[in-house]
Amino acid sequence: MNQVLIVDDAEINLILFEALIKRMGNCEPTKFSDAPLGLAWAQTHEVDLVIVDYMMPELHGIDFIHQLRATKGKEDVPILMITANDQKQIRYRALDAGATDFLTKPVDKVEFMARVNNMLQLSASRKVLANRADWLAEEVRKATFEIVQRERETVVRLSKAAEYRDPETGAHILRMAHYSELIAKGLGLPRAEHELLLEAAPMHDIGKVGIADHILLKPGRLTPEEFEIMKQHAIFGYEILKGSSSRVLQAGAEIARAHHEKYDGSGYPNGLAGEAIPIFSRIVAVADVFDALTSERPYKKAWTLERAAEHVKASSGTHFDPQCVDVFFANWDGALEIRHRFEDH
Repeated sequence: MNQVLIVDDAEINLILFEALIKRMGNCEPTKFSDAPLGLAWAQTHEVDLVIVDYMMPELHGIDFIHQLRATKGKEDVPILMITANDQKQIRYRALDAGATDFLTKPVDKVEFMARVNNMLQLSASRKVLANRADWLAEEVRKATFEIVQRERETVVRLSKAAEYRDPETGAHILRMAHYSELIAKGLGLPRAEHELLLEAAPMHDIGKVGIADHILLKPGRLTPEEFEIMKQHAIFGYEILKGSSSRVLQAGAEIARAHHEKYDGSGYPNGLAGEAIPIFSRIVAVADVFDALTSERPYKKAWTLERAAEHVKASSGTHFDPQCVDVFFANWDGALEIRHRFEDH
């Protein structure tokens, strides 16, 4: 049923218009002789057409239209203004306020029904377009979601490729990614940014696929020469991921290249210092080292949480961005929850 609102201070007009509307079929008229009450109803109900008189006490037709048009969701509702005044100036003001069409009293019944029918068709067309727009938006959302899911799967599979060649576990990748997100949230980064970091962080060591097994899997300490080779994984990771149109892979490339840089400039591969190191890499540095220290490896035992925390705090300002360290430990309960959720098995 089309919902038609009639607002007129003359009872005889309300009765006449209501009767004509009912004759049209498929229409449900609602009438008010009090303009403010009619406006309040229109602002809070779905309506397909508003028929409003111009000359009314308390609230005349043009102000009525102004206020209705200013209401969210009522910008396009068809409005038919009825007035005994045929001066062009009044019509210009009504058009400026947002009136859709006009009728002059005394109202011709045939013309009234024709105008109402045309405006209801306009309202129906507007709804179809709105529904079409909503449908298209939903289809775009679905397609985008599928693309994001495929991209996430690609990231996971890339990360697993490095995992198969590295003694680090899949749980490490999950923990450090969630630690990174925790720090990003604490720093006040926008939601889109900390979600991007969560997805990109697992690729931080993807470049290890380019490191020979006798170095990557060596159970003891690396020689200086071997360590120089190991350092190349940062560049290898960047080379693998760079140049993509994907924001996730772009972020992963930067993280892979710079997550071993140190805040005091003594890191590798480029000796960046302070805020010259990308923020994602500064965040991942804290998350990665903390989890590596507290995880068992073939070449070392896991550190206690207390010892690892002391080491990270002591390295604030040298190895790590002090702000990232402060935020991490300010959210210590969240870090422990992540550690428990992604335990090694």
